[in-house]
Amino acid sequence: MIRAYKFLMRPTVGQQAALTAMLRDHCSLYNGALQERRDAYRHTSKTTVRYGQQSAQLKDIRAFDPERQGRWSFSAQQATLRRLDKALAAFFRRIKAGDKPGYPRFRGVNWFDTVDFPKDGDGCRWDSTPHDPVTRVRFQGVGHVKVNQHRPVAGKVKTVSVKREGRKWFVVLTAEQDQPEPLPATGSVVGIDLGIANFLTGSNGEFVANPRHGRRAAAKLERAQQALCRFPGVRGDRRTKNHQRAVDEVARLHGKVRRQRLDHAHKTALGLVREHDFIAHEDLKIRNMGKAPAPKPDPEKPGSFLPNGAAAKAGLNRSIADAGWGVFLQILAAKAESAGREVMAVDPRNTSRQCPECGHTAKENRPTQEKFHCLSCGHQAHADTVGAINVLRAGLVRRDANPA
Repeated sequence: MIRAYKFLMRPTVGQQAALTAMLRDHCSLYNGALQERRDAYRHTSKTTVRYGQQSAQLKDIRAFDPERQGRWSFSAQQATLRRLDKALAAFFRRIKAGDKPGYPRFRGVNWFDTVDFPKDGDGCRWDSTPHDPVTRVRFQGVGHVKVNQHRPVAGKVKTVSVKREGRKWFVVLTAEQDQPEPLPATGSVVGIDLGIANFLTGSNGEFVANPRHGRRAAAKLERAQQALCRFPGVRGDRRTKNHQRAVDEVARLHGKVRRQRLDHAHKTALGLVREHDFIAHEDLKIRNMGKAPAPKPDPEKPGSFLPNGAAAKAGLNRSIADAGWGVFLQILAAKAESAGREVMAVDPRNTSRQCPECGHTAKENRPTQEKFHCLSCGHQAHADTVGAINVLRAGLVRRDANPA
């Protein structure tokens, strides 16, 4: 199996400048390759430029510009061109599927934050000073950079990436490992219902509170964003020191909220994986749930629109994004795979409207957001608990119908 590790780097002032220059030059290469493809296709011949053609030009580009493009890793530059190729392939795939295409855009210097090295030892070297008690990673054109390695890396390192987040620098490794030993069986199964009032409700009656990290930081974020809006929109290299400090403060607050969400998701998923052998959850279409409502034209007043609940829906969308369901489900699946547990997604339709006692399904069974009262048999319970019980039953049925 492949596992990723992320460590904080502590570069010197000179190394920070070199890392910034590396990102800048890779960004220039990405934008130049995208411009070449656009120009070729806009020509009357409708020429399509492929990755192989652009990769073959790298040798000449490096020779023409030895002080910028020529001093970085050739393999890392190929990885940047593959990144563009994948973005364009995804664009055409979305067109074919009838989705919103989203053509790849040119990247600003401050929006290009990652450089990939496809192979450890080719332009980079993890643990480049093995006899030094301080772990270091070496990058071509940068040197040996200190790394705060807070846990050991198991397995063989395959790829290395440099990532900038605000004013911090990280190294991201992928390592190939043997499949770990599964956790001992507990004999427990659970269904979970994700929500807003409670982040998670279990079929066993357990409730996990929603921390609402984004809402807690909303006041600070609002003040920081207002301070940033006082400055005119200019390129990053033309910002004053006060402008840059305002930018850094907004980035710092958003980064803190993101790390809090990740921490909560990791701890919650780890608790579920340790306690249960089988976990069923709703197969939520989170992207569709966050869409804004369609406008309602007023038939009596052309050019006017009727109320469509957009303001209330915007508040709900913020709460959905703040909960971070998608990230949590990804982390849960990854931890379950490592622990030898089984996670299954089921159809969420009517899970909170069907009575777990008699099976009666009706919208009226849920008179309020929290209360469930079956009109047929009179069963009463918390609506989220009812949903979690029905999710577990559907998951067990699906598991038994499709044995591994």
